[in-house]
Amino acid sequence: LQVEGEKMSKSLGNFITIHDLLKEWPGEVVRFNMLRTHYRQPIDWTRKSLEESQATLDRWGEISDRLGGSLVKGAPPDAAVVEGLGDDLNTPLAIARLHELAKEAKGGNDMAGEKWLASAAFLGFDVSRWRARVQRADLVEVIDPDLAIRVKVLVAQRGEARKSKNFKEADRIRDELAATGVVLKDAKDPATGEIVTTWELAR
Repeated sequence: LQVEGEKMSKSLGNFITIHDLLKEWPGEVVRFNMLRTHYRQPIDWTRKSLEESQATLDRWGEISDRLGGSLVKGAPPDAAVVEGLGDDLNTPLAIARLHELAKEAKGGNDMAGEKWLASAAFLGFDVSRWRARVQRADLVEVIDPDLAIRVKVLVAQRGEARKSKNFKEADRIRDELAATGVVLKDAKDPATGEIVTTWELAR
C-alpha cells in the first residue's frame, strides 16, 4: 500500500486509516477507489485518484438521474462484468465495462442503462443513492442564497490561507465546510496554473 507514490509507513508520517479517509470522503468513493486496482496489485492512495473516483460517481449519479434511477427488479448484471469478476476478481476489468455501459446509457441506450444499474448493484453499489447525491453550487444559490454566501466567504478565506501556506487553517476551513455537507473540489486552471476551488452540497 502506497500513499502518493511512497510506501505507507508510520515512520514517514503518511499512515492513513479508513477512519481517517471517511472524515473527508464518502465510503462509496473510498470503496470505488479500492476496486479500481486489482487486489493482487499495490494500491497507491493519492488525492488525485480519490478525486477521480468522486468525479466518476458524480457523473454516474447524473446519468442515473436521467434514467430515472430505477433498477428493474431481478435484472441480471452484464455478462462482461460477471466474466471480469470470474477472471481472478478482475475488478478493474469489470469497472471498465461499467464505464462503457454508462457511456451507452448516457447516449440514450435504455437497455445498456438497465444492464449498467444491475451490474453496479451486483458489485455492491447502492445505486438508489446515486440519484441527486449533490446539489450544484448554482442550484444552492437559488434555493438557499444565504448559505451560498457563507460558503463563498469560507472558500475565499481558505484560498487565502492556501496562498499564504497556512495549510492548517485551510484544512480547518475545509473540515468545517465538510461537517455541514459542503464538498470542495480543487482543480488546476490549465490557462493560469492556479488552483480553482468549486463546491457542491452533499445531500
